[in-house]
Amino acid sequence: MTSELYAFDEQLRREQGIFCGVDEAGRGPLCGPVCCAAVILDPEKPIEGVNDSKKLSEKKREALYDQIMEKAVAASVEFVSPAEIDEKNILWATMAGMKRAVEKLEFVPAFVLVDGNRTPPDLLIPAAPQVKGDAVSASIAAASILAKVSRDRYMKELDAQYPQYKLAQHKGYPTKLHYELIEKYGIQPFYRRSFLKKLGY
Repeated sequence: MTSELYAFDEQLRREQGIFCGVDEAGRGPLCGPVCCAAVILDPEKPIEGVNDSKKLSEKKREALYDQIMEKAVAASVEFVSPAEIDEKNILWATMAGMKRAVEKLEFVPAFVLVDGNRTPPDLLIPAAPQVKGDAVSASIAAASILAKVSRDRYMKELDAQYPQYKLAQHKGYPTKLHYELIEKYGIQPFYRRSFLKKLGY
């Protein structure tokens, strides 16, 4: 599978030059940040096992995170706060986070490939969307791993500070248990109020 993802990237690299893959994690949760990542992989240093983060175990993602950070030409991670999500809405906050992740790269790519069906509107680099890109492109898959691991680590840190919400268990997603805990304990500054309007927040 990894070789198919790298073959896709090799073809795109021939057409567009050096490019970065961009993905995010955490659009659906009720709390915590959206985490966006941008990655330029080194074709000379392929990383075995790179795949859509949702298809990998937590242990595998953690191991791949370290390899990606070590072997990539450039990689960056950007956190989008609940306040920005509430202000801009989840779509535009995510687009802003993706743009900032690209701009933080130490190496400027010639092209940007973004997971999903749209690209940030004000990118200064040519870009294209790729639906289900994390299952197609090694670069987007690598970005999905960085975004997911970074966000999960952040939620575990929050869990240590606010154990009553069991954030390490559900990672902030809208589970039955999570709603029950919000009902019991109320919300904290790290919650997305725009996601909780039905509950009166």
